[in-house]
Amino acid sequence: MPRNLQQFRLTAASLSLASLTCAGSVWAASGPAKTPQSSGPPATVVVDAGHGGFDRGGIPGQRVPEKEMTLDVAQRLKGILLANGYHVVMTRDSDVFVPLATRVAIGNSYRNAIFVCIHFNSANRMGAEGIETYFYNRESLPLASAVHYFVAGGAPSANRGVRRRGFYVLRKTNVPAVLVECGFLTNPTEAQYAQTTSYRQKLADEIAAGIRGRFSVSGASSSTRVATGGTIPLQPYIDQTNIRSSKTSRSKHSHKIGTGSKSSKKKRSPKPTESEASTTPKQSDG
Repeated sequence: MPRNLQQFRLTAASLSLASLTCAGSVWAASGPAKTPQSSGPPATVVVDAGHGGFDRGGIPGQRVPEKEMTLDVAQRLKGILLANGYHVVMTRDSDVFVPLATRVAIGNSYRNAIFVCIHFNSANRMGAEGIETYFYNRESLPLASAVHYFVAGGAPSANRGVRRRGFYVLRKTNVPAVLVECGFLTNPTEAQYAQTTSYRQKLADEIAAGIRGRFSVSGASSSTRVATGGTIPLQPYIDQTNIRSSKTSRSKHSHKIGTGSKSSKKKRSPKPTESEASTTPKQSDG
């Protein structure tokens, strides 16, 4: 009997240890390995590569075409997001022109989605530099904060901050939407960065990290890339929704359109310059 009892105890101990080991394996596979995506990623990320086709982007005389840089970063971002389980929709996946209204319609056709628009900046002053991220609606601020936190923190360029601005693709979308300016192609140093494959891949990696981390944005404002306890600080922002120069340019633009019926029907063509081409050269470059 003592021998049988001893064997029984050893068997019970082995089963208990096996149960704990199995439970630990399941926890390791389904618990801490989850990233912020476990908070419920949207079914769709709409990736919008700025410009395209006849719309080269940037300013007259700009050597590096913005439309090529934005498409490359967007395609890299697509690959990363697909690998992370997201459903990705591209507003353009080749060198074609897509009207702004069409881009917005694509974003709005998915209820559970976010909209990420990729651009590069330009200015008449070659010294203008840095990364900036735009949003418009309040619900887009956490996404803008997370994306900017990673992109500006991971780039060797100045941090120009998060800005609220009424760009068409941000103002008209019904889902959280951001527009990332990934540096100035008119700045020799930043243009050189943008033309390297490794840097464009780095930009895509950082944007993807921001998308994954948007649920971890905390309420404490901070302008630095410092986070504790797995949280991302909510970025302070500059409200640029009431800029006099923009109102003036729109007023002049509407005057040039004319009052005839044929002129008023052609309002589509100027729209890309309203919200896709960067307006920051008209602002201070500081």
